This record gives sequence, structure tokens and C-alpha cells, in this order.
Amino acid sequence: MKFNIEESPGAEVRAMIDRGLDAFNDTKAGPPDARDLWVMARGAGGSVQGGLKGRTYYGWLFIDWLWVSPACRGTGIGAGLLAAAEKEALRRGCIGAYVDTFNFQAPEFYVRQGYEEFGRIDDFPPGHACVWLKKRLKTPETPAS
Repeated sequence: MKFNIEESPGAEVRAMIDRGLDAFNDTKAGPPDARDLWVMARGAGGSVQGGLKGRTYYGWLFIDWLWVSPACRGTGIGAGLLAAAEKEALRRGCIGAYVDTFNFQAPEFYVRQGYEEFGRIDDFPPGHACVWLKKRLKTPETPAS
């Protein structure tokens, strides 16, 4: 067996690995119903003042990133973006949401929105921390007995 470091394996190789992992995961957890979720905050004339990119899969919303224009920070746009994403996640059947953020970004913001820290990697980046937070959006249905 030979192990190669490859910065950019071809699309065919990436697709083959994706299919293999997906097939394995499907046998254990079922299909993920993975879908992107975008929420934009637009000002007058349609200018983007903030945005959230996430994805829903396996009944959870993962927030990839949330950004608000510096001029609009502290005005409630971030909370509005997050609330809209959570509402759509609920509509899609999700039971929770999670996010990772650096400690110099927005962990306090997420805590104010009802998220709780469940993990932390110190010195990532050096001198800082990566913080993982989650929020239960609804209680999963109890299976019939």
C-alpha cells in the first residue's frame, strides 16, 4: 500500500470517496436529506447587509458561517438571520442547530440566542480557541412502543 499526499485529487476520485462514505453512512443512519440553507439580510435597493450559510442534514442545522456588515452590527440583524435559519430548519424537520466559532468572533452572541457550549479546542488558532455550541430546537418525537 502506498500513501500519497494530494492537494487536489481529481473530481472522479473525490466523488468515489464521497459515494463510499455516503453508502456506509446510509446503512447506519439512513439518508441524510442534506440541503444547503442560505439566509440574506438585504437593505434598501437589495444591498446585502448580512448573511448566513448553513446546511441541514440528519435532522440538524449546521451553521457554516454568519456575517453582518460592520456598519450594521449590534442592530439585531445577526439574531434575525439566525432566527430565520432556525425557523427554516424546524420546517425541514430539524431538532437542533450547532455551530463552531472562534472565541474572538461570536460565542457570546450564540449564547445570548440560547446556544450552549459543548466543546472547545484551545490554541486553534494559536492563542485563541475554537468553540462548539448547540441549541435544541425541539424535542425529538418519542418512538411508538
